[in-house]
Amino acid sequence: MTNRTVRLHRLRRVTSALAGEPSTRAARGRRGATPKVVALGGGMGLSASLAALRRITGDLTAVVTVADDGGSSGRLREELGVLPPGDLRKALAALCGDDDWGQTWARVIQHRFQSKGDLHEHAVGNLLIVALWEQLGDHVQALDLVGRLLGAHGRVLPMSAVPLELQALVRGHDPARPDEVDTVRGQATVALTPGDVQSVHLVPHDPPAVPEAVAAVLDADWVVLGPGSWFSSVIPHLLVPELLDALVETKARRILSLNLAPQPGETEGFSPQRHLEVLARHAPKLALDVVLADQAAVPDLPSLADAAKRFGATVELAPVARPDGAPKHDPELLAAAYDRIFRMHGRIGPWR
Repeated sequence: MTNRTVRLHRLRRVTSALAGEPSTRAARGRRGATPKVVALGGGMGLSASLAALRRITGDLTAVVTVADDGGSSGRLREELGVLPPGDLRKALAALCGDDDWGQTWARVIQHRFQSKGDLHEHAVGNLLIVALWEQLGDHVQALDLVGRLLGAHGRVLPMSAVPLELQALVRGHDPARPDEVDTVRGQATVALTPGDVQSVHLVPHDPPAVPEAVAAVLDADWVVLGPGSWFSSVIPHLLVPELLDALVETKARRILSLNLAPQPGETEGFSPQRHLEVLARHAPKLALDVVLADQAAVPDLPSLADAAKRFGATVELAPVARPDGAPKHDPELLAAAYDRIFRMHGRIGPWR
């Protein structure tokens, strides 16, 4: 029996126990007719999705990538050997409420120091999260504590408990050698790389998933993947074997939320359907139920529909972009789109 098989059996026992905890059963009883939603991603894309989802469900979990190596997160990771806290912080801020308490704390944890010393550009939330990790010695417990302090409308979990390095195979990374494929290392570098990203992988190649993240996916009604930086925030979740297995095995319905525009660097020139094609290359066993896109961002609907069909999914178009024309999701419009999809494709009557 391989180490991965042993670990998967152990994870399934743990996730069964987590699903049966009294606190989980009590939360279900309080939840009422609301879907249990898990959103996966990182950075501003996940934040946009969470800001929308917290408006329509009282049972929300974010599973966040932990491969960031730039900025404040990269410095803390290098100096202290911790998980990069930045994307976890952004997810917590997105889950803060719209009242004075929530918005004040959202601003506080997002605040960056400006100085000529070592604190320059460090985010308050990053330092708070890392301090609690050191105090409590438990990633999940510390993030839950920060969530309670902020009054967050949901839970935030790392996808893995070990810091990960993202590596990409890029054709034409060096403009002088347009046909050669090079290895580009580091999430911050991959996100802005010139050339054509062929594939990405993680180091270590078989990282352990956080058991609570696996449990959340297996117990969900809906799993939402995207939007976000495709190769550096969305696909990494599919490269954690135990998490991918959970995404394949879950009885939840799965929705893929597409970006409003290609990202300069890693997805420059990508059509919506090409986003699905590279997703399929990295996770050929993954099935989807719905692909959500903004109509203005889909110039060729039949091609996108064909690409979605390979996943077993249908395409749902909805106006989800900000009215000012910026290529950013509007939280209220995105919430309305998610809510309509959950009702159209979900169960009849109360959830569960």
